[in-house]
Amino acid sequence: MRSVGLKVLKNKLSEYVRLAEAGETVLVTDRDRVVAELRPPTVDHRDWLSDPVIARMVREGSMTLPTAPRGVPPRNPVMSSAALDEALRQDREDR
Repeated sequence: MRSVGLKVLKNKLSEYVRLAEAGETVLVTDRDRVVAELRPPTVDHRDWLSDPVIARMVREGSMTLPTAPRGVPPRNPVMSSAALDEALRQDREDR
């Protein structure tokens, strides 16, 4: 992890962006106080930004990209397999 002052960051921004792209976190300081972090994104936003409509909305600020990975969250089972077996056994007894 590196730290850089605002003035140096302004003059060498592309260098520090490349460091962040490579996976390094850069702390941005103002008068020896950390004010921001420059780090790689936690989610790959390239898929989202390839759509010109979404990219425009993000630029305009009318939309923000998700911070969590895509996909359906895992579901909790309604009942255990033992309870399901018992319910099926009871249901079949009546036949």
